[in-house]
Amino acid sequence: MAQTFTTQLLPSLSSRLGILQLNNPKSLNALTLEMIRSMTPTLDAWQASGIVRATLMVGTPYEKKDGNTTPAFCSGGDVKSVYLAGMSNDLVLPAEFFREEYRLNHTIATQPPHLPQVSIWDGVVMGGGVGLSVHGKYRIATENTIFAMPECKIGLYPDVGGSWWIPRLKLYSQWQNKLVVGGVGNYLALTGARLKAEDLIYAGIATHYVKSNRLEELKRCLVDASDDDNSSKLEGLGDCVESVLISFHDNGIDSNASFLSQNRLDIDFAFDGKDSVEEIFDSLESMGPYSQFGTSTLSILKTMSPTSLKVTLEGLKRGAKAQTIAEALQMEYRIVMHMMKEGSDFYEGVRAALVDKDGNPKWSPANLIDVTEEMVNRHFEELEDELSFTGNENAKL
Repeated sequence: MAQTFTTQLLPSLSSRLGILQLNNPKSLNALTLEMIRSMTPTLDAWQASGIVRATLMVGTPYEKKDGNTTPAFCSGGDVKSVYLAGMSNDLVLPAEFFREEYRLNHTIATQPPHLPQVSIWDGVVMGGGVGLSVHGKYRIATENTIFAMPECKIGLYPDVGGSWWIPRLKLYSQWQNKLVVGGVGNYLALTGARLKAEDLIYAGIATHYVKSNRLEELKRCLVDASDDDNSSKLEGLGDCVESVLISFHDNGIDSNASFLSQNRLDIDFAFDGKDSVEEIFDSLESMGPYSQFGTSTLSILKTMSPTSLKVTLEGLKRGAKAQTIAEALQMEYRIVMHMMKEGSDFYEGVRAALVDKDGNPKWSPANLIDVTEEMVNRHFEELEDELSFTGNENAKL
């Protein structure tokens, strides 16, 4: 891929720490094709350089007119540009965007152990922003973090490797006294639930919690740690950032008070091991009118694209059987490219959420019962131009 230079991404080296600063603040650092085409060659060059010992990914805060700032990591992919291209019957840009985004996700997921990635989730982390970071070794949450995969709300699929990591999300069960998959992954993917730091620590999605007023100090310490050993044999140096992150982790966060923890039994009851979205709806309805979790979750699901809900559940089942992240991303590319076709819910979802902003999408079909198995399976059919990868296609769980 040819290197693209854009002010929306500010790569830099500080000592032996490679820093990627997402710099699209007016859109809360939404990921554009230009950013992808700058980031991928940069990461490739750093990996090949023999110099860089770790990478740090951060977002530029949005400065409001009143002088106050809103922290943000990345609000997602630039789906509005994809929408506009598709509405003009141009599927070249959508194909390029998703193909190159997924290859970037793959690059991050398969980085060698001696080149760990640290992502600081200070602010919003959604969709494409999750793909940039969740596959890296370290994810730092702060009190400002808002994390979500809201794709079903816009008629899309929780992609960027979601079919790989979501069905492999294991949480400790005090009832079974072991790590289990449970229903949390399906819950997050289907509802687009917004998680805070305590939820992310509880679920193991974030690896550390650091208060925002310590982030600048953390960055300085990461830079210093990257230069502790001047040896050129990076593979033998080990992880230079692990001890720093441990020292900054704030153990005061109470993950047992998180929404996920408090509602774990209900989440597992409704979302674990269900063969269909209809079964999930039935489980939520069976909780009765006095169950706040059941009624509110059911209300949220009824606003989502019925097609997206069914395709998402099927995609998570297939993703759980994938042997590599490359295989999962190839499947996701098929899904999203089928969703780019004329008349799909994607265009109506983006219109309602980001264009007209009326919040009232007209899904087609409008009801779960009308979304047939054939319609779902169509999203997984092979394409004429499949997504392919070169090099290491494996990612460690």
